[in-house]
Amino acid sequence: MDHTQIIASLPATTRASLNQRSDVAGLVHLALHLGLIALLSLGIVLRVPLWWVLLPLQGVALVFLFTLEHECTHRTPFAKDWLNEAVGHLCGLVLLLPFIWFRYFHLAHHKYTHVPGMDPELAGPAIKTRANWLRHVSGVPFWLANMRLLGQLALRRAKAPYLPSRAAGRMQAEALMMLGIYALALASLWFSSAMLWLWIIPVLLGQPMLRLYLLAEHGDCPQVANMLENTRTTFTTRLVRFLAWNMPYHAEHHSLPQVPFHQLPQLHKLMRQHLGRTSDGYIAFNRDYLARRTPESTPPS
Repeated sequence: MDHTQIIASLPATTRASLNQRSDVAGLVHLALHLGLIALLSLGIVLRVPLWWVLLPLQGVALVFLFTLEHECTHRTPFAKDWLNEAVGHLCGLVLLLPFIWFRYFHLAHHKYTHVPGMDPELAGPAIKTRANWLRHVSGVPFWLANMRLLGQLALRRAKAPYLPSRAAGRMQAEALMMLGIYALALASLWFSSAMLWLWIIPVLLGQPMLRLYLLAEHGDCPQVANMLENTRTTFTTRLVRFLAWNMPYHAEHHSLPQVPFHQLPQLHKLMRQHLGRTSDGYIAFNRDYLARRTPESTPPS
């Protein structure tokens, strides 16, 4: 069975139940996620013993707000649309990832999942060698691309088939606002190092973990239309599922993207026996993924 057949087999009442959004579920999860960030921040500010160990942990907690921003593009974490919009913009600010642009980018990814020339996630350099993998995982290409993107959006020079011209003004306004806030944050470093230790250094340290996580979603999956084959569900710990807002259930999410994060475990139970691509954890996936890469680039002939 492919994902369309499974969806069609679900009773209408089941579909309706799975699609129910909840402000309570979303706000509780958000409070816990932000509470973790606040606790780590407090340890860093107070310079508790071995406080520097908290920096990469803070980074992981911050960069995994990406999964929340991603969910907000679907307007599913919260029942109220304005909450999804507000939280999505705030997450984008933390991650240098403009929310309005990202919504168009991500919805195009869902519409053309793993279709060469159509899925914008496939537009980047292919990861064919271990050196490619190391550069990708470092997070450097991500930060450079996002800084370049902000500049293009601010100048109305961002072009892509999935970007409607009617949204150019809103994307420009968001980019200019973000650049202004970043300028103020950098200026604050003259008076306090708080931004450096609580945000800048942590997100640089945490980004590689997000890159490793995201590789598992579609890495080395076949380029077919079936979401159970072109997308991977990864079996992992409760902590990772918490930080990633249940997005390790990724084939389930792609099959029914309107299902909110807190309903994905239930959808997983209904679909588990039909999943075509799975992995037993992110360490296992990346070990196997790296083993399929060549040790070094092949010299030109």
